[in-house]
Amino acid sequence: MELLAFDPSFFVDELTAGLTLGAVYALIALGYTMIYGILKLLNFAHGDVYMIGAYIGYFVLTGLGGPLAPRVPLVPLILLMFLVAMVGCGLLGVVIERFAYRPLRNAPRIAPLITALGISFFLESSAQLLFGAQIRSYDTFDLHNSVLFVKGIHTTVHGVRIDLSLVRIIVILSAVVLMLALTVLVRKTALGKAMRATSYDREAAAMMGIDVDRVIVATFFIASALAGAAGVMVGLVFQQVSNFMGFQAGLKAFTAAVVGGIGNVPGAMLGGFAVGLAESFAEGYWSSTFKDAIVFGLLIAFMLLRPTGLLGTPAIQKV
Repeated sequence: MELLAFDPSFFVDELTAGLTLGAVYALIALGYTMIYGILKLLNFAHGDVYMIGAYIGYFVLTGLGGPLAPRVPLVPLILLMFLVAMVGCGLLGVVIERFAYRPLRNAPRIAPLITALGISFFLESSAQLLFGAQIRSYDTFDLHNSVLFVKGIHTTVHGVRIDLSLVRIIVILSAVVLMLALTVLVRKTALGKAMRATSYDREAAAMMGIDVDRVIVATFFIASALAGAAGVMVGLVFQQVSNFMGFQAGLKAFTAAVVGGIGNVPGAMLGGFAVGLAESFAEGYWSSTFKDAIVFGLLIAFMLLRPTGLLGTPAIQKV
């Protein structure tokens, strides 16, 4: 394979693309790591909750006249898309927990894992039946005369061209803000302390007066709301939405959670950006054909060499 000459401008383009993609994976990975931390459950339906969030954002956008003739200003429109998608996906996550996972809470671990896969296929098929099999598009190139893509940072620094559109800035900053807010919630609030206690020992937390069911419901709501935000972000940047978009994104977010250290919130953030950058650079400098193989190869490498991830710690064995 012929080596390409190093182009700083191309490198910056791939870097910004990787950070954008990594922000999305990080938000989905946060949901994986929160739910695993509380229930030790790999919620493989989480990627399809993200897909539902993308659809909700699309219907809010088109319902308000967008993208060609939106009836509300751009900033309130985008905020409303995020709000409705996050609330809608949060409620969906609560319903999934209540009717699919709670009856299996004390069952062998394989039972909720198989149920999670079943919920994933159910959401995927339901989206196809309700919304159709055709690919929907946010068409954000047309939104307010392409303001999301025309405006932003477009400059040259020491001969290096930097093109960072407004929509990518929105996605990266929104993801960072949501991740920091989650970190503060987990570390500084009463709910966060209850989450950490439940994660450490659910039975002991219940005996200390913590409402474990309420904590688990809150965890599913927050995790699913973050996935809904990620769905809107993907729609804004990459525009296309389909019922098949959730499963593979969910697997890559699971990879991000493992790379960062599943059960560790900062690790999920770090793993998301690592996977996004790996995918972007693999596609840009090698081949789009092998980008998925590289990402999942990263998962295999961490499972073999460092199963606790970058920031994870070995599980404490109860005796």
